[in-house]
Amino acid sequence: MTVYFIGAGPGAADLITLRGARTLAACRVCLYAGSLVPGELLAECPPGARLVDTARLTLDEITGELVRAHEEGHDVARLHSGDPSVFSAVAEQMRRLDAAGVPYEVVPGVPAFAAAAAALKRELTVPTVGQTVILTRVAQQATPMPEGEDLATLGRSGALIVLHLAARYVDRVVAELLPHYGPDCPSAVVAHASRPEELVLRGTLDEIAGKVKEAGVLRTAVIMVGRTLGAEQFRDSHLYSPDRDRHVC
Repeated sequence: MTVYFIGAGPGAADLITLRGARTLAACRVCLYAGSLVPGELLAECPPGARLVDTARLTLDEITGELVRAHEEGHDVARLHSGDPSVFSAVAEQMRRLDAAGVPYEVVPGVPAFAAAAAALKRELTVPTVGQTVILTRVAQQATPMPEGEDLATLGRSGALIVLHLAARYVDRVVAELLPHYGPDCPSAVVAHASRPEELVLRGTLDEIAGKVKEAGVLRTAVIMVGRTLGAEQFRDSHLYSPDRDRHVC
């Protein structure tokens, strides 16, 4: 049978895709991280489905559950918060499934940075201001960053930077980005995006750390720094220009 890596979305249960919900409803086994995936989503599972909270399981234990379900002839829903393509740790699971000969598919979901942008009511790419978005994190008590992907290096681009898993290290983030973005650069932190407890903090780069600490934000948040967050005066996109060739679509 097949393992389906399903993007559960950023938090709100109704932000799972239709494909994700339909796939979840067809799987007799569901593995999910109870600390990240909304419990309401489990109601989409079929009656009698085996539900496995992976929050305290090791990678080998998780793989064992996936292989066991496959051998028992069950399709498996492996729910991941956000979208599986970003900071989901599915790569190592896929590698183990390949070795075990277990087939799998990926169902994309709404990533946390998209939900954060929606909360801010901002397009992250603005004509003549910024057309590049960098998704990254900081290396602290986690897997080291590859050479050349530290904030000091990435910050030289001046592009909008979106940091996952970094709220508790906001002082370090600010210190490393200040030389490249300046103290007045628009910044924001969105915690629990799309959830009832969603919290949006806005400010300049030299203000944002204080606001994060005052609000007590430590996790389940993204930090955004870049000029597009405050852009008001910019040229309209060429997409809707009357001079654009409408046959080129």
